[in-house]
Amino acid sequence: MDSIVEKTSSGIIYKAPKQRDFPKLDLLPLLFDSGLGGAKEDTILHADAADPENKKITKFQLRSLVQRLAHTLRHEYGIGQSGPGKDVVLAIVTGHFLVPVLFFAAIAAGGIYSSSNPSSTPTELLFQLKLSKASILLCNHDTKATAIAAANLISLPLSRVLCLDTSPAASTLQLTPISTQMVPLAISTSQFPWPVLPKSLLSDTTVVIIFSSGTTGPPKACAISHANLVAEICLLLDPIREYLASRPLPFEYRTIAHLPTAHIAGILGYFTNPFYFGGTVYWMKSFDFPLFLEHSKQHRMSYLLTVPQVYLAIAKSPLVTDQFDHIQQAEGGGAPMGKELQIDVRKRLGAGRAAVTQVWGMSETTGIVTAMPLGDLKVGDETGSVSMLVSGAEIRIVDDGENDVEVGQPGEILVKGPMVTRGYWNDDEANSRAFDQNGWFRTGDVGLFRDGLFYIVDRKKELIKYKGNQVAPAELEALLLSHPKILDAAVIGVERGDTEVPRAYIVADSNQISAEDVVDWVAGQVSSYKRLRGGAFFVGTIPKSPSGKILRKELRALAKRQNKGSRL
Repeated sequence: MDSIVEKTSSGIIYKAPKQRDFPKLDLLPLLFDSGLGGAKEDTILHADAADPENKKITKFQLRSLVQRLAHTLRHEYGIGQSGPGKDVVLAIVTGHFLVPVLFFAAIAAGGIYSSSNPSSTPTELLFQLKLSKASILLCNHDTKATAIAAANLISLPLSRVLCLDTSPAASTLQLTPISTQMVPLAISTSQFPWPVLPKSLLSDTTVVIIFSSGTTGPPKACAISHANLVAEICLLLDPIREYLASRPLPFEYRTIAHLPTAHIAGILGYFTNPFYFGGTVYWMKSFDFPLFLEHSKQHRMSYLLTVPQVYLAIAKSPLVTDQFDHIQQAEGGGAPMGKELQIDVRKRLGAGRAAVTQVWGMSETTGIVTAMPLGDLKVGDETGSVSMLVSGAEIRIVDDGENDVEVGQPGEILVKGPMVTRGYWNDDEANSRAFDQNGWFRTGDVGLFRDGLFYIVDRKKELIKYKGNQVAPAELEALLLSHPKILDAAVIGVERGDTEVPRAYIVADSNQISAEDVVDWVAGQVSSYKRLRGGAFFVGTIPKSPSGKILRKELRALAKRQNKGSRL
């Protein structure tokens, strides 16, 4: 069924074809106690991808560890003592099968869980510590030096910097305060029963802070509530579970944790989804493509949610053979993926039989807002769309004056729904810019609605203005990536006189294709105003954030240096 278009007095509003309700529960009672999820007490939810037999944890074991650590956080560190949703526990960790314990324990104690990307510098981590006002910093051995440096910059006592390790008993949690010269913290043997909030507080109580990617400015701290997470989990996953239950063959959820857990995709895909599907997440310490291939085959990965740069590697790498033959469902998000790449990827997933679709969402929407319903006639959609609206979400598409554009025309996407953030943490100015007077969230993404599906054109700030025409970098990037000799590409606008012109940066073997070849090839396939009048330049890699977004500000800085050099 297609999304519904309603023309109302307040605008043209797009809705899901079927509206659903979701339980008014706290996050932890939903996952651990409600019985709504598919995980049983002996279900292995998390395991080390390299050593799954010895390093694994069941739902029963996870509950016990969470409640014990929550007791320690409450009674030894005061987390939650002043009331729920006030005290922040910030983690900077690489992939580890016990990281979910940290996530759930911080929430169980009445606190807020936040996370910094493990590649953050001390200065970047300091910014997040200041903004969140975190009172505890969690790290592991890979990130300990960064954590100590940032803690010293903000005068956070090293007794409140805790380092994660595993004890000789592989599924036993071990945290060591930096100040104790590696004497482990005595985790409480008592279990702290998580509090159950009144329903009236579920929408207003923050449980997670996610930092936006900061690709166009300083990162902002998105405050995510119990209701945001529960709505996202249930409204997105309930239809999927119903479809899977109707099939003659059971679906076994197996995925590889390879994205940062500082990103909303990591929180949903690795922390909450295994409860709902009753399956296992196999954890990598960090993303390594050959190792990712090995683990995918070994653990027969059945579900994959990842970013375009990983799909690009899957589509183009000669190392890929049969490693993804067990994939049944694959979704792409984080940035637009051209339909050509989507088609190429499908050929290598599930022996060519997997459903490959795109989703759209962001940290501020607690993840996915559009997704293709499994079993729908468009489940094999390869138009480059980001699918249909999830139940509960509403969208408007507006022009620069925030007037609704006609159906089929591009404009900025505004969104409402129970999964949309309650606002940015400690940032009233950002909130006033992000929301209009009627509560619509301004996403900054330009998109359109056509034939029942949504399409993302690009970020509003990224559009190139050439002599009154708008050029979407994502469109040119998708075209460039369809060339067999181009391994990766990014497009920015560079100034020329009183206008902007598109410039491409490409990863390719310059002995096999020249910059002139690229410019001429693009010119033969696009309208005149979309041509690469700014030229094509070879680079070793395209700078990207850990979540796969192109860091165009770095390319703009490179372009300025190149332009300055050409004038000398």
